[in-house]
Amino acid sequence: MASIIFELCAESIQACLAAREGGAHRIELCSALSEGGLTPSHALIKEAVGRSGLPVHVLLRPRGGDFVYSADEFQLMCEDLLHARRLGARGFVLGILHADGRVDIERTREMVALAAPLEITFHRAFDYTASLDHALEDVIAAGCSRVLTSGGEPDVVTGADTLAHLVRHAAGRIEIAVGGGLRRKNAASLAQSTGARHFHGSVRRAQTGAGEQERTWELEEFERDGPTATRFIVDPSDVRSMIESLSRNGNS
Repeated sequence: MASIIFELCAESIQACLAAREGGAHRIELCSALSEGGLTPSHALIKEAVGRSGLPVHVLLRPRGGDFVYSADEFQLMCEDLLHARRLGARGFVLGILHADGRVDIERTREMVALAAPLEITFHRAFDYTASLDHALEDVIAAGCSRVLTSGGEPDVVTGADTLAHLVRHAAGRIEIAVGGGLRRKNAASLAQSTGARHFHGSVRRAQTGAGEQERTWELEEFERDGPTATRFIVDPSDVRSMIESLSRNGNS
């Protein structure tokens, strides 16, 4: 059976180095995860490519909010793609929709052509489409290599049944990457129940304070009752643990 692939969603050089040390297979590089992810700076792209030693796939998202882009915003995405490619990016992550919730096949296809032969992943804009089955066919028709999804739900646990359906529907024509609320505690069961082989997560910890007052929080604990975070970090051991959990009961 095919082995599990884990992609770390990283917004800092610290996270990129942790991805390398922890054994991640790929990095999705972005900024502003608090906004759902935005296009990272050119300096961060250069450092991530040069220092991580991993394939770096760059998020192309010029602003927060919806995924319906103006002509100017689309042009920015194209320019960022070309610049990131020159900096050594190995792939790109994007999602473009029409106002009625359909995949914008024409613009997505244009981006696929601009990136070729590098890969395009259609991100979780997919989860906001009017019909996931129709959207999957459109993403395939546009030439994307992968679609990142939580099954149209707020998180992958709630969307597990739909994710399994999408894997079956894809039938090997495109990779279904499971992402959105992926945690170590649910990784093994999701790998088993969905039949997917690509998984995506940030495995972040919140770090507050400094010196003797410094504290590192598990993300779930921090989201429940933590203070405003100083910053988020990634522990390589958490990356390693995630991969071990996925592989233990996954398709490897």
